[in-house]
Amino acid sequence: MSNQFNPRDITWLSFNERVLQEAMDEYVPLHLRIRFLGIFSNNLDEFFRVRVAGLKRAMDFKDKFITESFYQPPTKILQKINEIVIRQQQNFAKTWKKIQVEMADQKVFIKTARNLTSAQKQFVTSYFDEVVESNVIPILLHDNSPMPYLRDKSLYLGVAMRKKEFQYESKFAIIEIPSRIVGRFVLLPSAVPNEKNVMLLEDVIIYNLPHIFSYFGYEEFEAHCFKVTKDAEFDLDNDIKTTLAEKIEKGIKSRRKGKPTRFTFDKLMDKALLEFLIRKLHLTKKDSIIPGGKIHNFRHFMEFPDVFETYKKPVERTSFDHPELVGKRITDVIQKTDILLTFPYHKYTPVIDLLRESAMDPDVKSIQITAYRLASNSKIINALINAVRNGKEVTVMLELRARFDEENNLKWKEILEQEGVKVLTGIPNKKVHAKLCVIKKRANNKTLQYGFVSTGNFNEKTAKIYGDHLIMTSDRGIMADINKIFTVLKKPKQDVIPALKSCKNLVVCPEFMREKIIDHIEKEIEEAKSGRKTLIIIKVNSLSDRDLITKLYEAAKVGVVIKMIVRGIYCAINQKDFKQKIQAISIVDEYLEHSRIMYFYNKGHEDVYISSADWMTRNLDYRIEAAAKITQKNLKKEIKDQLEIQLSDNVKARILDKKMANEYVKADTKEIRSQIETYHYLRDKTSQEK
Repeated sequence: MSNQFNPRDITWLSFNERVLQEAMDEYVPLHLRIRFLGIFSNNLDEFFRVRVAGLKRAMDFKDKFITESFYQPPTKILQKINEIVIRQQQNFAKTWKKIQVEMADQKVFIKTARNLTSAQKQFVTSYFDEVVESNVIPILLHDNSPMPYLRDKSLYLGVAMRKKEFQYESKFAIIEIPSRIVGRFVLLPSAVPNEKNVMLLEDVIIYNLPHIFSYFGYEEFEAHCFKVTKDAEFDLDNDIKTTLAEKIEKGIKSRRKGKPTRFTFDKLMDKALLEFLIRKLHLTKKDSIIPGGKIHNFRHFMEFPDVFETYKKPVERTSFDHPELVGKRITDVIQKTDILLTFPYHKYTPVIDLLRESAMDPDVKSIQITAYRLASNSKIINALINAVRNGKEVTVMLELRARFDEENNLKWKEILEQEGVKVLTGIPNKKVHAKLCVIKKRANNKTLQYGFVSTGNFNEKTAKIYGDHLIMTSDRGIMADINKIFTVLKKPKQDVIPALKSCKNLVVCPEFMREKIIDHIEKEIEEAKSGRKTLIIIKVNSLSDRDLITKLYEAAKVGVVIKMIVRGIYCAINQKDFKQKIQAISIVDEYLEHSRIMYFYNKGHEDVYISSADWMTRNLDYRIEAAAKITQKNLKKEIKDQLEIQLSDNVKARILDKKMANEYVKADTKEIRSQIETYHYLRDKTSQEK
């Protein structure tokens, strides 16, 4: 089995290594390299909270099915994970060290408590007194007292304190760094022209430790950071009297009790304090106990202050208007033709404008939309609230189980319901991940329907950095199917399968998308057996579903040409008996590649779909997902052209194979960086259409 599939979790670590490669690349602008380090760190935190936690639970089950599900025994995978993570953390530390040298070249310095000027010391003391101190709660640790609750995602200072006359007697304390409230970075005054000094919040606290513990008379302090990553999964209570929202709230609270899955600490931490923490947290050699550098919770560095003056944003990293929508009413345009938006190259404005138009249009009667992850101050939600206030019937399917966004979505639920929006919260045991909107209008005794289908969340903030597709359409068949899906969502206790089976224009999950994909692959297999042209191009975030991988293997054995662009998890392995090897690449660049696209040659008919679903069992069997078939020839060509550009990438594309070495595709011809080329391709189309 190990020769047929790469374990999902090992391939995910391989993806995160590609993120780290971007931070290591000296040709990447400095502020972006720092951001990639933050992304790498955040990714790793979530990996331990979810995947490692799941593997540890799976170890308790000596079942053949468990091993088959993970492609290898969980114990073996966990051992590999620890080896890989330690190596990656070493590369991370080396990269951060190099980056700090480059920061110094640009006169940007990270200050600690030991290298402050007199003016900066005064500033740090005042800043602590005025801003920080009220949010600092030191907790003394004792052998006879239980370990206080440690918050997941939080950073802590472990403090060892001594008096000069009692050098061998240390007292321990911990302090939670209040970065959620205060922020992680403090800009210090500098007497040197053009020099920028940044101090981390934990160092502000370290500098003020004598003040914090002045009551006890300690004279020497050692303080180092640590953090605990916990099991983030929770089991929903099956009590039928409990609403889903209440279950989710209960689940969020249960995370407080999650078992630690990783303990990371500054390798210079006082040894006695380290041993104390490990003992109190009930950690063993089987747990991930990882020594590291001074700085932890590096995810905050995704928001590092804008202190670099040498970077000028290239035009290729700006968004522009879709040419067919400039100066026009969106509603009028999509009644005549479908519009394909490609983010972040195209501006996200038309999506919000369409909802705003609908909110104020007296003929619009209703809006139905799904929501998974929303922006913090969502313009989408603001437009929907405006629609309700203008007398429209608004229905929002709000997925409360969107991992790590549960709390935010509960807040949105409360806000929407207060405004009179009908909020749907999904169906049992199925997440709603489809990205759909249908708007119903009654004019001239006719009912008109239009809306959109997307590969990504309806989130104007992430649309600036996520590569996604969204089609605006008034196609009657698509709108009819979106209405069918909302009918299902409004009756959560009924069996979803019969209703979804009636969808004719959207390919939906659970069940039916897998069937449709297999049917398409089988058609290509038959063509290959007859010696005719075949081609399958798949772009997804992750590929791990055993059935679909096995079907691709069957196709490759008879010579079907298969090309794949997979950002993250990739469990397939080319086999010796393949007549045609699968070409698979991963592109990691400034934008997060997020769109899901399926292309099947189909005897020259060229069937193209944009989808919300990855090729993972969880998506195909346990989520409501939707893929829209692109029917306009010009839009099919536009998507195919973009796929070909990505398949030609020889700058940011890495080869996906059994070795998982993340080797770059070699540049035998001119350099092609697909995200830059895509910008020029779409921009040139804009110029032509003007």
